[in-house]
Amino acid sequence: MAIAQGVNLLDLYNHTVSESFASLNTNLQKELKSKDGISKAKAHLKLGLFCQENGVFVEAINQFNYGLMSLENEKQDNVLLDLINCLGKLHLELKNYRTSEVYFKRGIEEALKQENKLQLAIAKSYLGACFEKQKLYKEALQLQDESLILYTDLKSDNGLCIVHENIGSIYEDLEQYDLALEHFNKALKYHGEQVDSRKANIYNNLGDVYRKTKVFDLGAEFSNRALETAKLCGDLHEQASSFKDLAENYQLLGELDKALTYLEQFIILDNENQQLQSTNQATALQIIYDTKEKEAQIKVLVQKGKVDYAQKIMLIASIISGVLLVLFWYLYILKKKKQTRNETIYKQQILKAELDKKSLKEEILKREVEVKNASLSTYSLHISQKNKILSDLAHTLTKCLDRNNIDLKRKLAALIQEINTNLSQVQEWEEFVTLFQEIHPQYIERINKVANDNLSSSELRLSMLLRLNLNSKEIASILRLTTDSVRVSRYRLRKKLPIDAKEELSQYLRSI
Repeated sequence: MAIAQGVNLLDLYNHTVSESFASLNTNLQKELKSKDGISKAKAHLKLGLFCQENGVFVEAINQFNYGLMSLENEKQDNVLLDLINCLGKLHLELKNYRTSEVYFKRGIEEALKQENKLQLAIAKSYLGACFEKQKLYKEALQLQDESLILYTDLKSDNGLCIVHENIGSIYEDLEQYDLALEHFNKALKYHGEQVDSRKANIYNNLGDVYRKTKVFDLGAEFSNRALETAKLCGDLHEQASSFKDLAENYQLLGELDKALTYLEQFIILDNENQQLQSTNQATALQIIYDTKEKEAQIKVLVQKGKVDYAQKIMLIASIISGVLLVLFWYLYILKKKKQTRNETIYKQQILKAELDKKSLKEEILKREVEVKNASLSTYSLHISQKNKILSDLAHTLTKCLDRNNIDLKRKLAALIQEINTNLSQVQEWEEFVTLFQEIHPQYIERINKVANDNLSSSELRLSMLLRLNLNSKEIASILRLTTDSVRVSRYRLRKKLPIDAKEELSQYLRSI
């Protein structure tokens, strides 16, 4: 959609951003000293355009409004209309359509007062573009038609080119593609042979319409024309748009390799455009900030100079009092500096002591965690070894039951029952869980949160032992399972967790 018209933008990029801003700001400071409100407004307008071009929108709005304030007591002329339209265009770019609409309507009123046909045509075209963005196509077409009539009377090929392109864009949105093609071709005709971004945009619009009407060969042709034109005039945004359109065109043709190639080129160029825009914006912001800071320092120095001058007058009137005053002032400054230096040293010492205390506390906590981890591992191994001994002893005693001594059988059976009872007691396991939660207080909550399904108590126990980096044999001994059963349990636990196929289960659990 083409809406750039009216004010002739300065060639702000012939120099670096810094040089451009310095030149514009110097001109503004010079004009602020004069009494000519129109010259001041023009200087604000130029600096506002610079800020807008570099994405510093808040400062651009400030500069345009300062320009309007400079014209309050001046005879109205084109610069007022330029400032109003620039504010409307900026808010249109920021998608503040209601605010933009207010400024363009004001621009129409002021143009009618001044009987300025050109500015009236510009304002109507801008307002039509604003209505188009709000999908108010009937109102948009009416305003563009009114603007077209004015540009026809003015015999302005540039204005006719822009308005025809705007009308074509409206009909494209309404899916009236024959009318859209008619107006885009008229826009191309009025544009002439000049190679610039607008011509590239018209080619892109034509390519869009042909693609939407499934005339893919012409769609590709005009998109390629747009690409070549954008390269000639150095417009990276239009180049990226052309790559994107070509990718869509070839995708619809089923030539996916070409589509992918153009899409990759679009992505690369689009990323570069965004990075360049961010860099220009950051650079402009920094330059504006530095300039304002320097101006503030200059004001301070000027004010200080005035104070120094007054002090000199006072010294002449009373030299002795002045010398004493300077002496006392000097001694006070020395004392103040010394006091400030001592306070700084004291604060640094306090800060260092606090940091040392914090480091020591962290080291102590780290050691405590290491000791508890070691204790937990030792406790786990102790349970494993105790269970193994008791299990082996129960097995041996079971074999003794095969003998015929009835009294021995009765005593051994009782002993075996006591051993098995000891093996099945949960007290040691509860103590283990308590110690584990002291060291890893949020582990159970976190693993239940990330699990794809509810974990059983046995699966939680297995995850804790794996978290301690115990092997399958040690885990089997603690849980009184076979190593095959442990392997199956590990597999079931793994299925319930969002873990990559190549990642170790124990390593994943240690990361929770």
